[in-house]
Amino acid sequence: MEKKKRIQLSDHFTYKRLLRFVISPILMMICTSLYSIVDGFFVSNFVGKTPFAAVNLIMPIAMGVAAIGFMIGTGGSAIVSKTLGEGKPDKANEYFSLLIYTAIGISVTLSILGFIFIKPISVMLGASGELLENCIVYGRILFVSMPAFILMNIFQNFFIAAEKPSLSLKVSLLAGITNVILDFIFIVVLKWGIAGAAWATAAGEFLGGVIPMIYFLRKNDSLLQLTKTTFNGRILLKAFTNGSSEMVTNLSLSIVGVLYNFQLMRLAGEDGVAAYGIIMYVNFIFMAIFFGYSIGTGPIVAYQYGAGNHDELKNVFRKSIKLVISTGIVLTLLAEILNVPLIKIFASYDQDMFNMTSHGFRIYAIAFLVIGVNVWGSAFFTALNNGVVSAAISFLRTLIFQVTAILLLPAVFGIDGVWFAVVAAEMLALLVTTTFLIKNKDKYQYS
Repeated sequence: MEKKKRIQLSDHFTYKRLLRFVISPILMMICTSLYSIVDGFFVSNFVGKTPFAAVNLIMPIAMGVAAIGFMIGTGGSAIVSKTLGEGKPDKANEYFSLLIYTAIGISVTLSILGFIFIKPISVMLGASGELLENCIVYGRILFVSMPAFILMNIFQNFFIAAEKPSLSLKVSLLAGITNVILDFIFIVVLKWGIAGAAWATAAGEFLGGVIPMIYFLRKNDSLLQLTKTTFNGRILLKAFTNGSSEMVTNLSLSIVGVLYNFQLMRLAGEDGVAAYGIIMYVNFIFMAIFFGYSIGTGPIVAYQYGAGNHDELKNVFRKSIKLVISTGIVLTLLAEILNVPLIKIFASYDQDMFNMTSHGFRIYAIAFLVIGVNVWGSAFFTALNNGVVSAAISFLRTLIFQVTAILLLPAVFGIDGVWFAVVAAEMLALLVTTTFLIKNKDKYQYS
């Protein structure tokens, strides 16, 4: 009975079926975003402003390292889904296993390097004194759990390719709830401070990475299982190239995050860094919807492309464009309407910081009108196994346009230029995304 009800990648997707399939990855991404949000809430309200600034300084670095997981997850799942669509399940499992084993080796290496070099990295970011000490404590604990966090991000994509999006959601919920409970115990009850926030996050990440590993190692009823494999440099290169857009996006976001913090430290001090951190926490929730939808539709697009089903590819493309645009409008309105209560969650104790954050978010939220199209457009080309176009969109959107905007606009508009930077970058990126979608429609026959 369960098999009949389960939505398959080969199905025809109505709006109802499409939304049913993507709701789990959307909720999953919201849960994943809660890691830093929950830490931020507890640290901001129960530990202090300086530790809160430390969390915001280190988080872009940790997410930059974790970008390897997003790259392998999106690029690899596109290859595996396409291979499934071609009717080659054994090959799909072989590729899946190779990607997971490779990710383990890379993530352990990056974790060790991050643990060793977190102090000079923090100094380079401008941290000193108490802020530096907090950065080191928080950063080292996060790097201990980095391999598990990277695996969690990878498995989120492969659960969907395996036609098990609900399992991905359950794992994310378990990890997220664990993080919340332990944050309360470690920070509020045991008074462990910023170390408690880091250990709570690490515990949730271990659950999120280890449970899927056990599931895929054992015999299961999904499309995928970890098996013996052989080294295949071509597939690894293809996965890395194909997923390079996600790598570029996350690395760029880390670089941009550092630049935002630099400009805000210069213009407004620690309060500015804290304000940006709060805006990012709220932003994570809104962005999770776009990322979740993109992750959810990626395997569908890749499967239909591999199967040569152009009619269904066209169907998913048209429905996705309409859904993403309408969601962007709704989220922008919600961001403006809920500005005050959302910001008060993190900054109710400091009126000056609240005013700065609330004003900044009203400007920043305009970008939600178009961010969804840019995020989904990049993911769409990843699913079509066109990593070059996908990476070009991401590179221009998250690095070139944002870096240019964050360096130039504050010189003209002061601190408002910081908040306007993302709006300007996303508007320029929309022109690029639209151009690529129009230019490639005949090649892939999606419109």
